[in-house]
Amino acid sequence: MLKAAVFDFDGVLADSEMVHLEAFNLALARFGVQIGVQQYMDLYLGLTDRECVETVISQGLLEVDAQTAEALVADKKRIYGQLARAETRLIDGVLPFLQMLSSHGIHMAICSGALKEEILAFTDRTNLTGYFKVIVSADDVTKGKPDPEGFLLTLARLNDLAGPIKPQDCVVIEDSRWGIAAAWAAGMHTVAVTNTYGPSELAQADLIVSRLDQLSIDDLHRLTSR
Repeated sequence: MLKAAVFDFDGVLADSEMVHLEAFNLALARFGVQIGVQQYMDLYLGLTDRECVETVISQGLLEVDAQTAEALVADKKRIYGQLARAETRLIDGVLPFLQMLSSHGIHMAICSGALKEEILAFTDRTNLTGYFKVIVSADDVTKGKPDPEGFLLTLARLNDLAGPIKPQDCVVIEDSRWGIAAAWAAGMHTVAVTNTYGPSELAQADLIVSRLDQLSIDDLHRLTSR
């Protein structure tokens, strides 16, 4: 039975994936490095900022010491914060879906590789803060998706507030194969929304939709009863 819905942030709630790429490229510009859209989609999307920088280094595109790498992470964070206020919007269909879940007493949480201050700035600006009992961000975990650490921590915190909730009582809303894999590893059901990737990239999900407001509460209860 559905008891909780856990949302990714970038690409699920916030139309922000390309804003992250823009910020990343602006931070990398002083090193003469730029990441293309397809390259970002294939290798970087879903990673934390630190993991993105580590990937650039591991790909041989950048040679810097640890201190410079940390400064690059900080630069990207600062630039994203400046861009996000003007360029990041709430994805269509999200608000009616949140309202439906809330009206049926479903607990909601965010589990994301974004920074907590980025998530809170957006939820405050879009008046969504009250919907989410728990927010787990890159600040809270040591391993990003596809590792299930974030989802397991989210469930533990939901149980502290509103338990008992089992993994099979949870639906995870994701936009990438990394997030879907992490949710599966945590024992949770998955809904993929095609905001970032097409259906063929998201085939591992239990359900695939183009907008969240296409889903009914009965759809979600049927999913968690499998």
